[in-house]
Amino acid sequence: MARNVSHSHLEINGLVSVDQKLALAKRCGHEGVVAGAKAAVLATFASAVPTLASVRMLPWARAHLNPTAQALIISTVAGSTYFIVADKTVLATARRNSFKDFSNVQT
Repeated sequence: MARNVSHSHLEINGLVSVDQKLALAKRCGHEGVVAGAKAAVLATFASAVPTLASVRMLPWARAHLNPTAQALIISTVAGSTYFIVADKTVLATARRNSFKDFSNVQT
């Protein structure tokens, strides 16, 4: 019975082991985490400065943005930045590595 699964040339020849694939996936994930964390730190400062400044200078913001709202604005920006950058980094790394020759990958 024929299976409807496509195999790459490297997989058919057995050059890519499961350990190499796992190591590559872990490295892709780690790169995503690091890039996401760096971007989240930058986004935290980039959103905290105008948020806190507007609360001090604008009467509307002073009246309507209590400390909980300010923290929610800043943490939402940081969290969304982390996940967006981490996702894009993992996808870019996986795409870049999908065309490499895995016969010389170090685990």
